[in-house]
Amino acid sequence: MKISLLLLLITALCQTVSNAQSRTYVLVHGGWHGAWCWKKVVPLLETNGSRVVAIDLPGHGDDKTSPAGVTLDEYTKKVVQLAKAQTGPVILVGHSMAGVVIAQAAEVLGKEKVAKLVFLNAFMPKNGESVFALAAKAEELNKAEGKPTTEPSLSQCLLLSDDKQTSRVDLDRVAQLFYHDCSADDVAFAKAHLGPQPMGCLGTPVQVSDAQYGAIPKVYILCTRAKDLDKRSIANNVPIQKMYTLASSHSPFFSMPEKLVAILQAL
Repeated sequence: MKISLLLLLITALCQTVSNAQSRTYVLVHGGWHGAWCWKKVVPLLETNGSRVVAIDLPGHGDDKTSPAGVTLDEYTKKVVQLAKAQTGPVILVGHSMAGVVIAQAAEVLGKEKVAKLVFLNAFMPKNGESVFALAAKAEELNKAEGKPTTEPSLSQCLLLSDDKQTSRVDLDRVAQLFYHDCSADDVAFAKAHLGPQPMGCLGTPVQVSDAQYGAIPKVYILCTRAKDLDKRSIANNVPIQKMYTLASSHSPFFSMPEKLVAILQAL
């Protein structure tokens, strides 16, 4: 009897390890950021045998594409290409603006390739919605519900290029906006790596369907102390499997990577 129980425990443990090793996470950064923002998350996820791919979207990080004129379609194609290069299903994790990117990529890849969509304090769209549209809708709902607006607002922190095709974040204000609970070293690291954001991507609506995007399980991770925008209404914009909360800024990958990874591993 004891031997049988021991064998069952060993089998269960081996299955857990096997499941962890078979997981592939594709991490997609938000606006102005790059794959560099996941530097603490990647090694923590890899410790349980998971495969992890952190992407530089076109025009970001080490990707040398000129950011001026980069489109949502180009973002989507890069995510799709890298996801298809992985063996088996993937879990797409999108932070902030990248919620729209992983939604559009999921529409292309389908439920056979995408096991789950994880929206990390991200814009989670319905068909025909863009980042700008979702942000405007959330701001209107927050105002109607009497929720206080954060200062400085994201729009107050943006520095548009002369041709209006890209923007940068005001480095004098970005710590309060994105990283108020992060260490001084992490803030300095982020400031040194933040880059221009193609603006056209933010205004482009997604084209998604119930049969593809709608059929993929979705999880939302809400950062309850984020100061860029209260996204509680966005977390309920489409049906989700589960919502998790982190009492963090918009950047839990810096301020509480262990807690973020614990959620990702529990999916």
